[in-house]
Amino acid sequence: MSDLRLDDTIFEDLRKTFSTVSDRMDAARRTLRGADGSVVGAGKLVEDVHEFADEWGYGVKQLGKHTHGAVKMINKIGEKFGELDQQLAESLKSADADSKKADSKKKGK
Repeated sequence: MSDLRLDDTIFEDLRKTFSTVSDRMDAARRTLRGADGSVVGAGKLVEDVHEFADEWGYGVKQLGKHTHGAVKMINKIGEKFGELDQQLAESLKSADADSKKADSKKKGK
């Protein structure tokens, strides 16, 4: 490999973080959706609690979609970085081989 380095654990840590965020948000959304708003008392307040739960659920669902998208992008970045690293390593090997050929020709003269 070449001198271009990025620790694979960075991508794995990011993947885990974003995956767990999505899972935790989804759990919170399900909990909130199942909440009994009638325990707060007044009818208007119950309505407000249910409305909040619906809006929160929608927002959390959107966050989940975006974190899932972030995981996909992290995977793509990791793949592209690996490809780039391989290309750089191959070009360095080629340059080294060309340099050795040139040195060999100079010595042969």
